[in-house]
Amino acid sequence: MKYIPLAEATPEYYEQIGLKSGLEIHQQLLTDTKLFCRCPAGIYCRDWDAEVLRHMRPTLSEMGEYDGTALMEFKTRKEIVYRIKNETVCTYEFDDTPPFTVDEKAVDIAIEAVMQLGGSLVSEIHITRKQYLDGSIPTGFQRTTIVGVGGRIPYKGRWIDIIQLSLEEDSCREISDSGHRRVYITDRLGMPLIETVTDCQMHTPQDVAGVAEVLRRLVRATGKVRTGSGAGREDTNVSVRGGERCEIKGVGSIKLIPILVHNEAFRQVQLLEIREELLRRGITEDSFSWRSQDLSDLAADLPTDVELALQTGGSMHAVVLEGFAGLLCKELSPGRNFLSEISDRVRVIACVDSIPNVLGSDGAGDTDHPGLWQKVRAAMQAGDEDAVILVWGPAADMATAVSEISIRAHEAIVGVPRETRQPMPDGTTRFERVLPGADRMYPDTDLPPQAIEDERIERIRAGLPLPPWQVYEEAIGDGLHHELAARISISPYAGLYRRLRDTQPELPANLLAQCLCEWTVDARRRGAAAWKLSDASLGEMLVEVATGRLLPAGLHLMLIRDTKADSIQEAIDELGLNPASDAEILSAIDSALKQVPRNSDPAARHRFTMGEAMHRLRGRVMGRVLAERISQELEARA
Repeated sequence: MKYIPLAEATPEYYEQIGLKSGLEIHQQLLTDTKLFCRCPAGIYCRDWDAEVLRHMRPTLSEMGEYDGTALMEFKTRKEIVYRIKNETVCTYEFDDTPPFTVDEKAVDIAIEAVMQLGGSLVSEIHITRKQYLDGSIPTGFQRTTIVGVGGRIPYKGRWIDIIQLSLEEDSCREISDSGHRRVYITDRLGMPLIETVTDCQMHTPQDVAGVAEVLRRLVRATGKVRTGSGAGREDTNVSVRGGERCEIKGVGSIKLIPILVHNEAFRQVQLLEIREELLRRGITEDSFSWRSQDLSDLAADLPTDVELALQTGGSMHAVVLEGFAGLLCKELSPGRNFLSEISDRVRVIACVDSIPNVLGSDGAGDTDHPGLWQKVRAAMQAGDEDAVILVWGPAADMATAVSEISIRAHEAIVGVPRETRQPMPDGTTRFERVLPGADRMYPDTDLPPQAIEDERIERIRAGLPLPPWQVYEEAIGDGLHHELAARISISPYAGLYRRLRDTQPELPANLLAQCLCEWTVDARRRGAAAWKLSDASLGEMLVEVATGRLLPAGLHLMLIRDTKADSIQEAIDELGLNPASDAEILSAIDSALKQVPRNSDPAARHRFTMGEAMHRLRGRVMGRVLAERISQELEARA
């Protein structure tokens, strides 16, 4: 199949390939401390006080099995370095002391999220351990618990089902990953986050992004989650008809989701075409054949990259894939082919990450590397129907590299291997690890089950806000533009907006939403006093506007200006924001007219007077009222 750009793809195209997608959305919670210790949450560091070196080893599950992801990570032989800031880490996070009890505020937020989704709460919280051997968690496992199951959200006239919502601790931030050394900083480690998992009910890339946006608004509307870079991350599960599920891990922006899903779906379709071609050639899982050999002695004919590797103690091996001729250059996504998939495995698992790390015989001729491929084919006794791959790097890594080439080629006969994929800025994905299985989960014996009491449920339900999609529909009904309606739907002031809309009908809905969504943000950026931004104070200010004792422009100024006042009326008086009397308006007009340049035309006189008077009466007079009064005075004095 020829690549179809995202802009040209239709819903019929995705229906033809059988696209299915689901989401796993991780959102950090706004708590003071981490989930299982009392270290402060939300403090990010640029420097560190110490480094800790660890090596990870897989452990058996309760059923006596090893998780495939853990075994893969073990093959990488990584050294894991943790950079530690004393302020943000403790011995719990390195499994040197038992966990504290779970942070109760985080549990409350997770319960509220389950209720908002219409899900069913579990009766008891049971902590489990999820094994991670990539080093992102120093203990080698993440503590996690299911808080609720089921639920649904509306999307374009239908419902998207929620499978479950979990509460878990966040991992470290990766700083670098080169060769056999991976470096993390531990500042965000242990911060509480919720994971919301949807069913695979999205069938276009745009729908995946749309559902992610609905879920983002849901948690943002609570005002109890962190925002900013890295605070929310999406894992996107993608499959096509005849293939397997692949997970695009850690998408940092919803805007990237459509192109990532589109390209991943095309990659899987192309992999299925490779499978069909191999089966047509009679290559099955049982008949698959390959062989390898050290060909470092061909140094005279090697490209510069390979020569440099060999000069530093490396070696080069050739791998023959029988019957694979012509498939290595098969396009899988823009700028990437099947050889790129093999290169990824060598880079990630063998840690041969100096790119390029492989060369393929497909399309290679004497114009590329004169004489090399003829000698390679002769040395390997490769036929025209065979593909040959050259791989080079440190000698200690070559056995793993050669093995991974054969494993990835063998998987081509199956079609789409179950993988976790890394999102790239260009909208393509790269291999990250094999997809984890159930064998990495096991019960945590350090923490007892915790019942969710009825009193707690009722307390949280009593303060449960209206779901943002309902607030949005109401705001649209109030006449708000869809963008402003979307903003008020996720604003922490959504409840205040609805209350004032009902109790102060003389306040225009647009003014209410603008004040609560825009002016408060401006005030917060300028360091406004906290009392001004409370629901109570904002409500009181807006009632003053409704009664005419404060003008909208005056309210904006009161929010952003410094004041020593402790009450609304004191602030109005101190800042001089009482509405101007007719005498004050006339005085400002008179003062401005005395400064009008001579021989000005009437329009220029009006503009100049308007500017001068508005500056003098800023926040105390409506522009419309002042403009009319100036027109009257100019006409009377003509």
